[in-house]
Amino acid sequence: MFALFAKEIKSFFTSVLGYVVIGVFLVVTGLFVWVLRGNVMEVGRSTLQGFFDIAPMVFLFLIPAITMRMFAEERKSGTMELLLTQPISDTQLILAKFLACEALLVIAILPTLIYFGSVWSLGTPDGRIDVGATWCSYLGLFLLGTIFVSIGLFASSITKNQIVAFLLAALFCFVMHFGFSFFYDLDVLGSAGYVIKKLGIEHHYSYISMGVIDTRDIIYYITVSFLFLLGARISLLSRKW
Repeated sequence: MFALFAKEIKSFFTSVLGYVVIGVFLVVTGLFVWVLRGNVMEVGRSTLQGFFDIAPMVFLFLIPAITMRMFAEERKSGTMELLLTQPISDTQLILAKFLACEALLVIAILPTLIYFGSVWSLGTPDGRIDVGATWCSYLGLFLLGTIFVSIGLFASSITKNQIVAFLLAALFCFVMHFGFSFFYDLDVLGSAGYVIKKLGIEHHYSYISMGVIDTRDIIYYITVSFLFLLGARISLLSRKW
């Protein structure tokens, strides 16, 4: 299992795609923090809210790009059958790829701590930024990324085409993040609308990004991630049916 985990990390960084994906993420989020309208200098407050607002949108494309090859490439190249002959269960296979994607997610997020250090030093006095709320926002961003990783692995498990896997993952992530809030905003479902809104990622992410940690939000992230990983496992098991 560890060998597969290491293989996925190595293969990601031995291709140009790995550096391009992470580079685009840092450039786009950096522009929103420092350059574009509503940036830190323009707002005049020690906050990274602009970063945490735009990061989910960037993740809609970043994470599908990371996960699209995980199973789709294995199926297309025929190495999936080779993997399945190894002394590793379907669960261990999915877990190894999931942890590899999680590691890549952390690697992408870590450089953004430079933003935190910069805003910290620019505040008057130093450290005026709300540290607690910022760390909560980072936690929320990681949990959101975890759900997107699970969705991406599920999408990759149901197709042999990486482009299709990317598009399906981006679509599923978009629907899970924004779709439920969209129905709520239509205001046609009455009191049931709020219940539906709570099924979406955006509702839970908005609370954590404000510095509010609720166990219900944590349970939501874990449950949704588990369900999509379970879907990926069922997809792999379907080859035996």
